[in-house]
Amino acid sequence: MVANKTTESVWAHSMSTKEQLTVIKRLIKFAAPYKWFFIGSILFSALISGINVFLPWLLQLYMDHYLRRGSATLTIMWLFAGLYLFGMVVKALTQYWQNYTSTMGAEYMLEGVRRHLFAELHGKGMRYFDQTPGGSILSRLMNDTMTFSNFWALFNTLIFAVFAVITSIIAMVLTDWTVALATLILVPFLLFIIWYYQKFSSRVYRRMRERLSELNTKLSEAITGISVIQEFRQEKRMATRFEKTNEAYYGTRRAMIRTNSLLLSPMINLLYALGTVIVLGLFGLRGMHEVVAAGVVYAFITYLNNFYSPMSQMMDSLSDFQNGMVAGSRVLRILDDRTLAPQQHPVTGAQITQGKVEFRHVTFGYDPQHPVLKDVSFVAEPGQTVALVGETGSGKTSTINVLMRFYEFQSGQVLIDGRDIREYPAAELRAKLGLVLQEPQLFYGDIQSNIRMFNPAITDEQVHQAAQFVQADEFIDRLPQGYATPVLERGTEYSAGQRQLITFARTVVTDPKILILDEATANVDTQTETMIQTGLSRLRANRTTVAIAHRLSTIQNADLILVLHQGHIVERGTNDELMQQQGYYYDMIQLQNAAHA
Repeated sequence: MVANKTTESVWAHSMSTKEQLTVIKRLIKFAAPYKWFFIGSILFSALISGINVFLPWLLQLYMDHYLRRGSATLTIMWLFAGLYLFGMVVKALTQYWQNYTSTMGAEYMLEGVRRHLFAELHGKGMRYFDQTPGGSILSRLMNDTMTFSNFWALFNTLIFAVFAVITSIIAMVLTDWTVALATLILVPFLLFIIWYYQKFSSRVYRRMRERLSELNTKLSEAITGISVIQEFRQEKRMATRFEKTNEAYYGTRRAMIRTNSLLLSPMINLLYALGTVIVLGLFGLRGMHEVVAAGVVYAFITYLNNFYSPMSQMMDSLSDFQNGMVAGSRVLRILDDRTLAPQQHPVTGAQITQGKVEFRHVTFGYDPQHPVLKDVSFVAEPGQTVALVGETGSGKTSTINVLMRFYEFQSGQVLIDGRDIREYPAAELRAKLGLVLQEPQLFYGDIQSNIRMFNPAITDEQVHQAAQFVQADEFIDRLPQGYATPVLERGTEYSAGQRQLITFARTVVTDPKILILDEATANVDTQTETMIQTGLSRLRANRTTVAIAHRLSTIQNADLILVLHQGHIVERGTNDELMQQQGYYYDMIQLQNAAHA
């Protein structure tokens, strides 16, 4: 409950003008590469505004100087008709290009923003993804960025409104300045409505975007965890949670609709109606004492419509503006988050050639105040296999995370081939360190693309050799399409052992110098494990291997076994040496043997 109140307090207030200007300034930078689209839209808007002044003036001239005096010949009639038609055709073409340039500029910008965000997300450290729900990230990348197109549509409408207002006021003043001044009395009311809507609606849109993010998070959780939900019969509870979040989102949408229904087009239309009453009233009073030209009345009403019509469109777009403001601030929070992947300080020419791994007094914690690894030191010589064992939470996976540079350690040194790990280029580390996880991850495509990981530099022959090396070719050759067999979401159509063999082949094909195994055989059956162990024994040849294993039988031939307990290495040695000590490792072996007896 406290967390909910905190979230509500953060998102309940409206965005200040300063906040909105900051968001606008930063979003404009994303539009800068496509500035010619927006400049073209501005120029076309100016041309349309000029045509909107010219056409009523043309009809006023025809009505007051020819129709009223009875001097309109057939030639003059066709002349004015032709000019008016020409003006309408030019206006239609200009509107097309104005809409095309503004819309395409917005679409190009949207594509650029998403590319930039996607790249930024892949530069974040693992800590960011630990702390941010996947549904929230997806909502910002897709839903929030989508509002940018509408957001820039407002600028298009705003620019057009500015030109329309200026040209309409000039035209009304030139036609009859006293009536023009009278109609401008309503402008302060218009400005007040715009200010009030902007202030009130930003609060509503903040709540709405946050509720939408929560809704996406609930959906993502329900879809990815559907098997567990059904297994434990949690459908009703999940449906209830989703209904509450959906109801909260519906409530914010309803508040938005009420606000828009009251303060947008209806208020502008009301002001336009009052302006029309003022114009007709003043011309009516004047008509009681003198002749008022019909063309003047027609032109003035048209100019008044040209004044308020863009205002009505702009007010309708203000909802998109507020939506875009809130969405923009949420997207910028991703860019502003400095939870970056650990930074490298590469030394020119630094390469991993031997694969020697050394930890020197390494201390690390996901929260620096609560270290998970405490003064850890060990050496894995080239070609050796070092196994990490210990109870859950002892620091095994944390050791792997530090070695893979997923997280930055707080103190100590991690060396590879005698050089600080931070001095290698990130690309060199990723090329020379091969990681096989407990949960294999496959991607849409086919088996071949999953082994080469979409790297065109890896040939088909290398893919096949890698599969043969880890004995994955035995099941792949039995598939109808062999290596071209499709892989759907997460590769669920294959068994856990088959998916794991594919990930082994994926690692082998890159020929890493250091192999890291994070409980790679934990989720497979005994027969598949035997096959995998055969592949692993070949895979570890001439490579330094750091392995985590809960099945202690799989690492008894390791050159060095490190026993971790509460972040400390409490025992180290070979299997025989540790068994003779009859300490932690001995107890773990006895416990597993008893469990399998």
